[in-house]
Amino acid sequence: MGYWRVLGPVLPLLLLLHPPPSPACPAACRCSPGEVDCSERGLREVPWSLSTNTSTLWLGYNFITVLGPRSFPPLPGLRLLSLPHNRLELMHGQALLGLGALRELDLSHNYLSVLSPETFLPLASLATLNLGSNRLGELEPVVLSALPRLQALLLQDNPWMCSCGILPLWRWLSLNRDKVREKSLLLCRVPEQLNKYPIMAFGDESFRQCQETSLSSQHYITLFIIGPFSFIASIFFCTFMGSVIVFCHNLRRKSHCWRRPRVCRVH
Repeated sequence: MGYWRVLGPVLPLLLLLHPPPSPACPAACRCSPGEVDCSERGLREVPWSLSTNTSTLWLGYNFITVLGPRSFPPLPGLRLLSLPHNRLELMHGQALLGLGALRELDLSHNYLSVLSPETFLPLASLATLNLGSNRLGELEPVVLSALPRLQALLLQDNPWMCSCGILPLWRWLSLNRDKVREKSLLLCRVPEQLNKYPIMAFGDESFRQCQETSLSSQHYITLFIIGPFSFIASIFFCTFMGSVIVFCHNLRRKSHCWRRPRVCRVH
């Protein structure tokens, strides 16, 4: 009992002198306090054995093609995530769960063509988003509206399709000009006659033919009533016209027989 009384006060000092081992650094990466550098390591997926204290994660210049659901372990302290120059084509709507403290995300120089509206929902603190040099032809504003603290957005060097489908994005860009970096590099790729035309140079008159005509609930109810009624009426009309034609044909035949009875007897 006396031994434990003596050891009790000394134990905390021993723990201070020999702190518990920190989580292992992924074999393919270089680690320093708070920072993990996995760049240029030929990785095809995100390393899972990452310390929860990681604040900066470099994953550029690898071969990551897909980010599935929960591609990252919980990293509550992560502030910067860099994924440029991979082969990223698809991002699941829940790929970034567990990264709620993220402030900067670099997805540039990849093959992204579509982004789910849920993709950035977990990133309520994100301030800088780089989507430059991807394959985005369109981008729904709801994807960006999920980022309430967004301050800097990069979208340059994407093959933008400047048709009516880009109208919602153009409206968002027009209302958030202060957030869009490198605005002069947002150029149309399609159609050919607008190739390299700046998106931000469009005006309201450019989209006059794209104004949507929405139907109210009353219009839908009217169509629902008129549709079946028109179908039934068309059946009755066709039946009536067929009866009239048959009647006229019989009447004409009887008239012909009355004038030439011998011919009618032969038939």
